[in-house]
Amino acid sequence: MLLHGMSAPAPRLPRWRIVAPPPPAELLRLYRRAERSTGVPWEYLAAIHLVETRMGRIDGVSSAGARGPMQFLPSTWQLYGAGGDIEDPRDAIPAAARLLARHGAPRDMAGALWHYNPSDRYVGAVTAYARNLQRSPSAYAGYWHWRVLYQHVRGVRVLPVGYPKRPAQPLAGR
Repeated sequence: MLLHGMSAPAPRLPRWRIVAPPPPAELLRLYRRAERSTGVPWEYLAAIHLVETRMGRIDGVSSAGARGPMQFLPSTWQLYGAGGDIEDPRDAIPAAARLLARHGAPRDMAGALWHYNPSDRYVGAVTAYARNLQRSPSAYAGYWHWRVLYQHVRGVRVLPVGYPKRPAQPLAGR
């Protein structure tokens, strides 16, 4: 959902809700539990979650119809969701790990990521964030605090928790 440069600035703000994400320790437990059950490194799961919904801040449906914190298409969810709730990170994070494992992770992370989202930019971005987390696990806390930014034709906007009831704001210094 949020990969910089993947689309032109939009003339309208998104139809998302911005919500407070689950606490970082809770998410880390979910990533590590999924890693233990599938072998998919937790750092890749966190990186996908970061790119897709800023670790759960974005509540909305993508232009392709993907939903939930890990942005699954409903048809893909049927294959990997194991009867869970597409909107619940306790179900979506392990489902993402199952999808990646089915497509070659952890041996072939690039190939597995390609099955998650067939875009070289996506694979590159998720890999870069994951490798940064592997080099410096403390980066996780920083990533968890990232705000939701949106490219609008009038400039980059910050979408605060509470959006759309709380208005989008211009990014300071831009």
